[in-house]
Amino acid sequence: MEPILLAYIGIGIMLGLSNVGSAFGVTIAGNAAIGSTKKNPDAFGNYMVLSALPGTQGLYGFLGFFLMTPFLVDGITFFQASAVFGASLAVGLICLFSAIRQGQICANGIAGIGAGYDLFGKTLILAVFPELYAIVSVAALFLITQSI
Repeated sequence: MEPILLAYIGIGIMLGLSNVGSAFGVTIAGNAAIGSTKKNPDAFGNYMVLSALPGTQGLYGFLGFFLMTPFLVDGITFFQASAVFGASLAVGLICLFSAIRQGQICANGIAGIGAGYDLFGKTLILAVFPELYAIVSVAALFLITQSI
């Protein structure tokens, strides 16, 4: 196998997993928003913000692609391609799971807001915790690109 193929497979996995996670996360939160809008339509702005939040992990996968693009050249070594593959796989998996779990946190907050509780700020704070790990994974990917 050519080393560049390994690198492209890793980047493809990263993009795929991060965007699938975001799609699941925003769907989980969006489903809760639809149900809560029936009970409390005045809070739709809060529902929309919380529903969109898990979509950021897909953007992190896209950012990872741009960080790895300079290494996608014909002369890439097997070591470099392995580093691209490994870092991309890690970012993809972390973004997949953090987006899904973040969507679940947001869905619970949306349900609470729909029931009449003032939970927007608290939900936003708690939803940032899974997001932190996605950000840390992109920071690690950046550090890996500096050492390749």
